[in-house]
Amino acid sequence: MRFILSLLLTALLGYILGIFLDWWSVALAAFVIALLYPQPPGKAFISGFLAVFLLWGVLATVMDVRNDHILATRMANLILQSPSPGLMVVITAVLGGIVGALSALSASVLRYRKPAGRG
Repeated sequence: MRFILSLLLTALLGYILGIFLDWWSVALAAFVIALLYPQPPGKAFISGFLAVFLLWGVLATVMDVRNDHILATRMANLILQSPSPGLMVVITAVLGGIVGALSALSASVLRYRKPAGRG
């Protein structure tokens, strides 16, 4: 439950901060949510990645559809030497996911305390 809650809150806070700040606001959102809702580092990494991956993927897809794939096609031709706007959307989402994952992992390592075990 904590995983899903942190995923949703990271995406929501990342979207809200993205309205007022630059692209790095998703890193701030993932870091803050991972501090407030401590998880093991692996789960924090995955939740940060998925939250920002889905957020940027949806936002990039909406922007791409709104301008009839013109910008994404031109960027794909320039960078990838291939007219594939869908691949540009996926690359955008993956890069955002990596930023969110590393931010959430950083906060998790600072905050998470391993439960006391036997032996």
